[in-house]
Amino acid sequence: MGEKILEVKHLSKSFGANVVLRDIDFTVSKGDVTTIIGASGSGKSTLLRCINLLETPTAGQVLFHDKDVTGKGVKATAYRAKVGMVFQSFNLFDNMTVLDNCIVGQTKVLKKQKEESRENAMRYLEKVGMAPYINARPRQLSGGQKQRVAIARALAMEPELLLFDEPTSALDPEMVGEVLTVMRSLAAEGTTMIVVTHEMAFARDVSNHVVFMSEGVICEEGTPQDVFEHPAQARTKEFLSRFLNG
Repeated sequence: MGEKILEVKHLSKSFGANVVLRDIDFTVSKGDVTTIIGASGSGKSTLLRCINLLETPTAGQVLFHDKDVTGKGVKATAYRAKVGMVFQSFNLFDNMTVLDNCIVGQTKVLKKQKEESRENAMRYLEKVGMAPYINARPRQLSGGQKQRVAIARALAMEPELLLFDEPTSALDPEMVGEVLTVMRSLAAEGTTMIVVTHEMAFARDVSNHVVFMSEGVICEEGTPQDVFEHPAQARTKEFLSRFLNG
């Protein structure tokens, strides 16, 4: 087991009277690929947004290298430079080229020089197969291409941890594979990732830690073998039954 990077302790989140997350605990170590699975509305995306400080937890802690990032005095922008996020809806800047989308965070947040940022951006665009499109605007790209640019943009910040919020759910079926291929290669290279996904084969075959959520709580977690082949909870068995039977 590698060095502990992130620890979520007793995390809860409510929107008014609506309790979305209840007493969530889990740990991510360097090199882990943690997949979070569960039905829509189980709190998975809200959990990621709390980890990335896009939502403020109602209670509990998010510890990054043992420091509580939900406490006062933490600069969210500096933290997010180390904990990148790839969104379901890409969130690219429509008025910028592919290359500039991958440069802007480096120059603005990391204060890198333009030339170094450009070299870095090109390296990661090549990695995801998008180097031929550096002068294109997002509107000229397919959904799968946009998501690959979004992954390159996140990687260009060279984060310690990469969060993926259902990165394939907005894609046409034929484009899902190209994004999952990139994610598989990142996992094989040891990139530390937390992935909220409905892609059960990815969760089973690529991750080393699976978290199953239902109704705002973690029902079950363990290795893919534990969760997929020997689920202990009735809710987990029910959720997985269609996939396993298939």
